[in-house]
Amino acid sequence: DSGADEEIPLPNVKSAILKKIIEYCQHAKDSPQNEIEKPLKSASIQDVVTDKWYATFIEVDQEVLFELILAANYLDIKPLLELGCASVAAMMKGKTPDQIRALFHIEKDFTPEEENQIIAENKWAEESF
Repeated sequence: DSGADEEIPLPNVKSAILKKIIEYCQHAKDSPQNEIEKPLKSASIQDVVTDKWYATFIEVDQEVLFELILAANYLDIKPLLELGCASVAAMMKGKTPDQIRALFHIEKDFTPEEENQIIAENKWAEESF
């Protein structure tokens, strides 16, 4: 028995996301994804990948993107995880903290004093961008 009829439980992956992952894997089998250069040189995922199919594939709404990232991590599909994270990084590139909060619907929960302290402690991070 080859085990082809054996079920593999994937409790952390929705069926629609699994379909997207299968689509990704089928394409990657014949046309492997290029290594994504870090740090990203562009705020456009189109400029980051050589095969534009990957850029089109990962241009999905945020909920799907984050589910793809979680599923790629859960299933240990490193190139898809890298592509998803690069897409998120490209979305953030060149934006201020307030713009990033708005983009990802993150509440600002620091007092102005706490925020100034964090900025002062992490001045080096600004210099690397």
